[in-house]
Amino acid sequence: MQKQLLPWCRSKGYLSLKQLTVDELTQFRATWSDSPISKYKKQERLKSFFHFCVAREWVRSNPVLGIKPVKVPPSPTLPFEAEQMTAILDACDRYPIMGIYNHGNRQRTKALTLLMRYSGLRIGDAVTCARDRLVGSKLFLYQAKTGTPVYCPLPPVVVDALSAVEGQNPKYFFWTGNGKHKSALADAQRSFRKLFELAEVDGHPHMFRDTFAVELLKNGVSLETVSMLLGHASIKVTEKHYKPWVKTLQDKLEADAMKGWPTTTRISKRRTGAVVAARRRRAASTSRLNVH
Repeated sequence: MQKQLLPWCRSKGYLSLKQLTVDELTQFRATWSDSPISKYKKQERLKSFFHFCVAREWVRSNPVLGIKPVKVPPSPTLPFEAEQMTAILDACDRYPIMGIYNHGNRQRTKALTLLMRYSGLRIGDAVTCARDRLVGSKLFLYQAKTGTPVYCPLPPVVVDALSAVEGQNPKYFFWTGNGKHKSALADAQRSFRKLFELAEVDGHPHMFRDTFAVELLKNGVSLETVSMLLGHASIKVTEKHYKPWVKTLQDKLEADAMKGWPTTTRISKRRTGAVVAARRRRAASTSRLNVH
């Protein structure tokens, strides 16, 4: 952002931060040709920069606060199709053999994929998932505000895949426990990019979480239960992203749409009435001819 701001200021002849008011910065934002999400992030960085300037008393107030935030259209919630999931899991068996885990890379990649698909965990939580969270065939998700632990039952294929994973740290399934959490997350994201390329699937890791939620809703699980499993702070968050996939809503929409369809009974009645009317007209016409 600063790389663009400085040349723009020079081109306009601005030499002091105090010259950059709401109007000037609005003009500066108009020169951005990025996507909406990139513009939004860029404006947030600009706001942080001027917040720093206010703290240092270089300017009295933050002019970016007077600019309306960039509107970012919500991205659609698109789960993986069944064929895509099959392709991704098949690609796990073809994942490159490299690094400290060698052949274990394929096993670890498939286990991580299955865990995210059937638990709804975000990639960061899945990568650093501790082994003691797996209790029998259930995965401990979090402690609810009421003090009740929330568990997610896992299919046997997921439990078996996790149990077979070997790592450097016996405390975790995938994480070594060393280094920063962000580094482990970045490594996992790179692995998934490579995996999706192998599978020839256009997607990203968060779609496993979307697939988990959507499949539950399509099978009649309540929005409240899905919200609890996802760990959302409010059911409104779940509703915002997944309401179109609620089975009861879909059933109602389909039923309402079908109300406008002509039924066989109605069609047959119309046809019968039309035939009877035609016969009566012919009979009346014949009787008139006979009379004359």
